[in-house]
Amino acid sequence: MSGIVFAEDVMSRLREQHPAYHEAAYLFILNALHYVLERLPEPRHISGRELAEGVRDLAIERFGPMARTVLEYWGIRETADVGKMVFALVDCGVLIRQEDDTLEDFEGVFDFEDAFERNYPWGAGL
Repeated sequence: MSGIVFAEDVMSRLREQHPAYHEAAYLFILNALHYVLERLPEPRHISGRELAEGVRDLAIERFGPMARTVLEYWGIRETADVGKMVFALVDCGVLIRQEDDTLEDFEGVFDFEDAFERNYPWGAGL
């Protein structure tokens, strides 16, 4: 099976089983995973908290003041959404999980309003 057919099959299954999230959001989650792994001294399994924080940091880096708007357009409104998407990618065989990984690892990692508005790096104190 070619990589393109595999990718189309995975995206088709994600669209069908998890229609709340835009295709671009899944690609962004994978990019955020890579973003976090690149910053580690050596590769290892990362926690739900680490990935959620990586999503936040990469969104701010890539989209600036529009970060929250872009994420919400894709269906990501809270850190629990990151977990739901990660587990959807696990179900499709794109990612693997450790036995102790849970959806709860992603819940309440940070508040979107705090991260992208109140405590936004360039807007602090405005």
